[in-house]
Amino acid sequence: MSQLSTAPAVEGAQAVPGSFGGSRKPGALGRLAWTGREVLGWCRWFWRQLTSMRVALILLLLLSLASIPGSLIPQNNVDVIKAKDFKARHEVLTPIYEKLQMFDVYTSVWFSAIYILLFVSLAGCIVPRTWQFVGQLRARPPRAPRRLNGMPAYTTWRTDAEPEEVLGAARTMLARKRFRVHAQGDAVASEKGYLREAGNLMFHIALIVLLLAFAAGELWKSEGGKLVVQGDGFSNTLTQYDDFKSGSLFGAKDLDSFGFRLNDFTAEYKKEGPDAMTPSLYKADISYWEGVDGKEKKSDITMNHPLEVGDSKVYLLAHGFAPVVTMTDGEGKLAYRGPVAFIPQDTNLTSSGVIKVPDYKNAKGHKEQLGFQGFFVPHFGGSDAETMFSQSPELENPVLFLTAYRGDLGIDSGLAQSVYQLDTKNMKQFKTEDGGPLAQKMLPGDSMKLPDGAGTLKFEGIKQWANFQISHQVGGSWALGGSLAAIAGLAGSLFIQRRRVWVRAVTGADGRTVVEMAGLGRSESARLPVELGDLAHELRADAPLATEPDADAAADDAAADETPDEDTAPDQDAAPGDDVAPDENEKADDTAEPAPTGTGTGTDDEDTSRGERQ
Repeated sequence: MSQLSTAPAVEGAQAVPGSFGGSRKPGALGRLAWTGREVLGWCRWFWRQLTSMRVALILLLLLSLASIPGSLIPQNNVDVIKAKDFKARHEVLTPIYEKLQMFDVYTSVWFSAIYILLFVSLAGCIVPRTWQFVGQLRARPPRAPRRLNGMPAYTTWRTDAEPEEVLGAARTMLARKRFRVHAQGDAVASEKGYLREAGNLMFHIALIVLLLAFAAGELWKSEGGKLVVQGDGFSNTLTQYDDFKSGSLFGAKDLDSFGFRLNDFTAEYKKEGPDAMTPSLYKADISYWEGVDGKEKKSDITMNHPLEVGDSKVYLLAHGFAPVVTMTDGEGKLAYRGPVAFIPQDTNLTSSGVIKVPDYKNAKGHKEQLGFQGFFVPHFGGSDAETMFSQSPELENPVLFLTAYRGDLGIDSGLAQSVYQLDTKNMKQFKTEDGGPLAQKMLPGDSMKLPDGAGTLKFEGIKQWANFQISHQVGGSWALGGSLAAIAGLAGSLFIQRRRVWVRAVTGADGRTVVEMAGLGRSESARLPVELGDLAHELRADAPLATEPDADAAADDAAADETPDEDTAPDQDAAPGDDVAPDENEKADDTAEPAPTGTGTGTDDEDTSRGERQ
C-alpha cells in the first residue's frame, strides 16, 4: 500500500504504509503525534468526500428514496386512525416497521441523518466555490494566446485602419456587449458569462434555503381542526380545538391571537350533467377579530381561499347539518337544548349522530343519563322510497330518525370519549308497549315521547355547520422564494455559456493592419462561432476590409484594354487605306516603331511597347 502522508520522513521513525500519519517516532509522544496526524488526515478525507458533487447527488437521491415509505405507509403525525388500522391489519409487519420508524419517517433518525448530511454537503460545496467565484470576478480576463488560429472559432482580415484604432474600437464594442475587457499589448482580452457560475451557486444556496424552510416548518408547525355550528365561534387557544398536533419546538405562546364566528353557510350544487349534485360553491360567512380587543371584520372562507391571520391560515374542509333539539325531563324541566352536529356518511349528506343528555331526572325524580343515536336525512325520498338514504345534499325534505337509551353514558369515568359515538354497554334501550325498540321518524316540529313519562325530545329545526382546519406554518414564503431561486439558478447554469473573445491587431509586412479575432467557450456550444461572426461584422464598421494591391493593378489593366488612347485613335476624316501619321511624342520615343500602312491603327504595337516598358 502506498504512503498517503506527505509528511517528510524522519530518521529513526517507523514508517506506517497506507496511513495519513506518516512516519511514527518511537515513544509515547511519537505515537500520540502520529495518532493526531492520522485522525486529522481521516477527517480531511471524509470532509473532501462529503463536500464532493458525487456524494451530494447520492445524498439527494437517498433523500428522495427515503421519502417513499412516508407516502406508502400511514404516518402517525398525518392520520392516526389510518395508522392504527394499518397496524391492526398487519400484525407481523408492525413490530418491524416500528423498529425502523416507518410510521414516523420524516422524524426518524435515519431520515434526519440523510437530511443533515445533505445540508452539510451543500454548505461545504458552496463556501469554497463562492470564494473561487469572487476571485474570478476580481481577476482580469486571461491574456490572448500567441496563436489565435488554434481556437475553436477564428476569423481574420486586413484593414487600412491603424492598430490602435482597431483595438480601441474592439474595446468599446466588447464593453458595450457587457464583456469584461482588458487591453494588454497588441491584443484585447474579454470574457462573458459569469452568471453561469452565479446561477450554479444560486441553485445550491436555494436548496439550502429550502431545507431550512422545510425544517423550520416541521419544527414550529401546528395544525388543528374545529367543527363550528352556525352562530357559534372559535378562539385560537389549545382548549378550543377538537384535535391538535404540532412540531417539537412549537409552544402555546406561538399561536396567533385571533378568533372568528360562523354567521352563515352557503352551499350550491350543480343541477345537470355527469357532475350533478356535486358542490359548485361552499362559502362560510364569518366575522373575525385579531387580538383580545380587536375589532370584528366581515369576511368569507371558500374551499380554495382560506382566511390568513399572521402565520395562520383557516381552511374550510367540510359541511353538514346540525338538528336543533329540546329535551324536557320527567319533571317537565328543560334538560338539554341546542344543535347537535351529525357527521355525513355519503356525498348526499346522509348523516349519523348522537345526542347525549347527562343531566336528566326521570318521572320519579331519580337522576339518569339519556342517549339518542340515529340518522339525519336532508332529502328524504318519502314513504315510497326503498331506502332511508338522502336523495340529494340539499335541504328539501329533512327527516330525523332516532332511537333512545338510558343509563350511564360513561362520561364521568374521566376517559376521553367521542361526542359522535354512543357507548351503550351500560345503557338500556327504551321499549314500546309491544316490547320492540323505541325508534321514531321526526320532521321539524315533531316530538318523541319517552315511555313511562320519562320526558319528551322535540325536533326544533336545523342549523348548518362547517369544519375548519387551522394551520400555523412558518417558512412558507422562504420555501417559495427558495423554489423560484432554484429554478432561476438552474436555468442560468444550463442556458448561459461562459466564453472568452480575443482581438489582436498588428501591422503586417505590407504595412496594413492584420486583425485577428478568436473565441473560446468553457463548454461546447454551436452559438460561439455565430456570436464571433456577429462581433467581427460589427467591428468591421470601424476596421473595414482593405483592397488587395494585386487586385487594383489588375483592375487598372482591364480598364486600359477596354478604352483606347485618344492619341492612337484613327482620324475620323481619313479615308480607308490612308497612312496615319504618328504623333510627335511617338517620334521622340526611341523604342517606338513606325506604324504599318494599311487599315491598321498601330494600337497593338503601342500596347506591346507599353507592356515592354512596364
